[in-house]
Amino acid sequence: MRFKSLCIAAAGAALLATAATAPAAAQEQYVPLLVYKSGPYAPNGIPIAQGWEDYLTLINERDGGVGGVRLVWEECDTGYNNDRGVECYERLKRPDAAGVQPLSTGITYALIDRATQDKIPLFTSGYGRTSAAYGPVFPYVFSAPLTYWSGADVIIQYIADQEEGSLEGKKIALVYHDSAYGKEPIATLERLAEEEGFELFLFPVAHPGLEQKATWLQIGRQIRPDWVAMWGWGVMNSTAVKEAAAVGYPMDRFIGVWWSGSEPDVIPAGGDAAGYKALSFHAPGEDYEVLQDVVEYVYGGDAEAAREAAWGQVLYNRGIFLMAMQVEAIRAAQAIHGEGQTLTGEQIRDGWEALTLTEETLASLGMAGFTKPVAITCEDHEGGGQAFVQQWDGESWNIISDWYMPRREALKAAYRADALAYAAEKGITPRTCE
Repeated sequence: MRFKSLCIAAAGAALLATAATAPAAAQEQYVPLLVYKSGPYAPNGIPIAQGWEDYLTLINERDGGVGGVRLVWEECDTGYNNDRGVECYERLKRPDAAGVQPLSTGITYALIDRATQDKIPLFTSGYGRTSAAYGPVFPYVFSAPLTYWSGADVIIQYIADQEEGSLEGKKIALVYHDSAYGKEPIATLERLAEEEGFELFLFPVAHPGLEQKATWLQIGRQIRPDWVAMWGWGVMNSTAVKEAAAVGYPMDRFIGVWWSGSEPDVIPAGGDAAGYKALSFHAPGEDYEVLQDVVEYVYGGDAEAAREAAWGQVLYNRGIFLMAMQVEAIRAAQAIHGEGQTLTGEQIRDGWEALTLTEETLASLGMAGFTKPVAITCEDHEGGGQAFVQQWDGESWNIISDWYMPRREALKAAYRADALAYAAEKGITPRTCE
């Protein structure tokens, strides 16, 4: 009898294992999560993943899901490694996958063709292949609200404003992660250097970014640029801030992209980080209705428990915002294909191309003042987002600029040219968006 019981238990366990990988039941929408909670980039990956999971929980607990369809998810840890990212994608993909956020430019490059073939949307907000913002060539990749090229444009606009409108004869250095991610803004910065008359200096930093002394000695004692921009990630950022301080480079002339402007990037540098700047496309802090709802519905009203999970910090807030956009794409897809049912990735792609977040919509999501409107179309997968500059005062991030709109006339022409070159290389016939 004991042997029979053990066999029944084993069979039950096998059944549960099978159920865990079976297609989602009716009234459930599956959301695969590619995370990195291990490895050198874990301090940055963990709060974003926490924001994702908390927002999904909020939608289920407060709203009963999206249109009556509850959200279910499974995660796989990529370690910010391209090969593991592909393995995770292959492990988690299903026809009913709402979409994937790779959270890595390198992994995004590796997945574009796969996801397009599988008809699963890739949401690469503020990262990935910039020219994938051109929808006719990249129907399954969405980069709202901004691309790296638009981020580079905003940084140059901000610097020009600080230099009384002219960058003629100025020196600007770019310190960048020596990867597909870090190299993304170079072409735009080179174009702007030619157009606006500044001299551009490039400083690649090898993964993971702990060895930067020689770089900063060259910057601080030889080149002495008027401004330094940074495309860093993980420990590279805090190391750069420390080394910049060590050579006496002024922090208020050091500005990072939005992936170089979070608490883990500055707190390790202590007081030396005060004055450092970075872009962002959503607000820092706790004073937003959506974050208060998270405390109530996810943490049972315990704000301290939420803070232990990085609630209100930059990258946690980013996770909230990114997952909110993905959820609203599901909602938009339901408006097209019908509420109350599980949708395929192909159907949810239609929702992405119909996604419009107005000021009124953002307010209804508890995000009034948190970010700016986005409107995605078949041709424009970037959606017209904006960015601002924030500054670290030694204890918190503070917004110090107006919102900047990237100068998209030139950017969109560049997106299109690069995308069409990709299409020619791959033998892709671009869609028409009529």
